[in-house]
Amino acid sequence: MSICRSALALALSATALFTLSLRPASVSAQKPYKILDKWKIGGDSGWDYLLADGPVHRLYITRGAQVLVIDTTSGKQVGAITGLKGTHGIALDTDGKFGYISDGGANAVVVFDRATLATVATIPTGGQGPDGIVFEPVTKTVWAFEGHSKDAAVIDTSSRKVLALIPLPGKPEFPAVDGKGTVYDNIEDKSEIVRLDARTRTLTATWPLISCEGPSGLAMDKDASHLFAVCDKAMAVVDANTGKTLATPVIGDGPDAAGWDPAHKLAFASCGEGVLSVVDGAKPTFPVIETLPTQARARTMAYDASTDRVYLVTADFGPKPAATPDNPRPRPPVLPGTFTILVVGR
Repeated sequence: MSICRSALALALSATALFTLSLRPASVSAQKPYKILDKWKIGGDSGWDYLLADGPVHRLYITRGAQVLVIDTTSGKQVGAITGLKGTHGIALDTDGKFGYISDGGANAVVVFDRATLATVATIPTGGQGPDGIVFEPVTKTVWAFEGHSKDAAVIDTSSRKVLALIPLPGKPEFPAVDGKGTVYDNIEDKSEIVRLDARTRTLTATWPLISCEGPSGLAMDKDASHLFAVCDKAMAVVDANTGKTLATPVIGDGPDAAGWDPAHKLAFASCGEGVLSVVDGAKPTFPVIETLPTQARARTMAYDASTDRVYLVTADFGPKPAATPDNPRPRPPVLPGTFTILVVGR
């Protein structure tokens, strides 16, 4: 009798272990993130977006007139792309050869060699204020979204010529692509998302965001066709096929960037109040599963899927200067030597 009970217990135990092994990745993703390291880089200029290139262990950070290149295995700066005027975003081709920088101060997209970091071309966009930028793999085009002229410059990467300048309904922010020929972008001043066809280079839809004002960062779950737009204290989860807002989980205040982890089905929002909000993208209610304290003004980020690391940047600031007619909204100065990269992981 005891032998039968032992055999039954073993069978039940094996069944339980098998069931656990079948659970989706999002269950194991509930382990909390934490700050693993802080890399002091220094310098006294501001910054904008950053982008991780996981396979070669690089992190690109736009900082004023240059783009810093960081080795993510050591946390040290290994190079810089210089001679620019006012950088905002970085895009990388899928061949591993070239990178593209939106130089808003020059109204141009700068092409650089990823092996040598040398500038190989400067392409005037035809518009004003290129900011968010993305590489579209089906058409092998680069899309630079321009905040001042409210349009999208489409650049052919072979000829390095502007193919089209597409008018937009408002001020664009950060874009995302689905890898199948569709480009999406937030329209900040209208609280909308636009959909564009990369093959025909046309605007195909404009969708209002529900309970999400002033969207900035945008990430995408390509498998589920979900977009994650970050707004003040909210993340709008949007069906990328219909434009329907599916959920608006509450996140931190002052977000600027978003990220997506395809392995664990998690969406991230880096928030200026000093938190990293983590949303479970596998559940139909899209709950916030963690609000990680980071550091004030750490509002831009990059996610590296190859290492499951989130990189955020911030610094310490001095007193805010008085407003002037030429500068009605002055920013406080970065204190020299305090620019820091926060490394977040599990």
